[in-house]
Amino acid sequence: MYFGLMNLLSVQSHVAYGHVGNSAATFPLQRLGIEVWPLHTVQFSNHTGYGSWKGIVFDAAVIRDLVTGIAERGALRTCDGVLSGYMGSAEIGEAILDTVLRVRRANPAARYCCDPVIGDVGQGVFVRPGIPEFMRDRAIAAADVITPNQFELDFLSGRTTHSLPEALAAAEALRARGPSVVLVTSLHLDETPPDCIDLFAIGPAGRYRVRTPKLPITVNGAGDAIAALFFAHVMKGGPLARALAAAASSVFGILKRTAECGSREIVLVAAQDEIVNPSRVFEPQEV
Repeated sequence: MYFGLMNLLSVQSHVAYGHVGNSAATFPLQRLGIEVWPLHTVQFSNHTGYGSWKGIVFDAAVIRDLVTGIAERGALRTCDGVLSGYMGSAEIGEAILDTVLRVRRANPAARYCCDPVIGDVGQGVFVRPGIPEFMRDRAIAAADVITPNQFELDFLSGRTTHSLPEALAAAEALRARGPSVVLVTSLHLDETPPDCIDLFAIGPAGRYRVRTPKLPITVNGAGDAIAALFFAHVMKGGPLARALAAAASSVFGILKRTAECGSREIVLVAAQDEIVNPSRVFEPQEV
């Protein structure tokens, strides 16, 4: 699977050790043949889930300065899309939205995918104050594609989702505020078997679910990887159902290999063939 010439600007966190943020998104995109321009909102030694880390959160001026440097190369007109993830601060979020505007001025066909990193079920909100509200009130309306998990879906929509109809209604409520396509990950609904996990995507072309086995691991970075892969497959064109199935199958393969290795970090490099040729392909179901 090769995507041909495509350039994506990815603005999110980065860790030197492990795979989260840009460290989880850049390589999978490159493995698909996509040129990635990574801008880091933070640079940490490792994921904060370890309990201790070193590094810094960059300020919004750094993001704007880097984008200006890319613009001075005349490159923004060749940028096909912008992907954002963990932002570090609401001010960085504003710089990302400014970046999206600059890219769209240079290339009106460019699309923006926002992975609205806020928190997760069982953990609650784990980002800095102001970011959840920025995601809800500013970022969602600017995005073409959003990729919340269930906790983020509930927060952004102001609803509580226990059933598939409730989750679909919440996603449609978000679509009404701007984004054309919504991918919801890590769904555990009343109808989801205990040993499974659901994902669904909705867009103008329909509403689809993929159900995969739930693996006995807890790792960081899988959400960042699936957001990047899903956006890439959406950008490629073709049916929404295929984009959902391709991204979900690749990430399941990576996580399965990670579980087999007993690794705390997703084994992106060791499992890289799963990105282009998943060993198990899950069929999407219309919902």
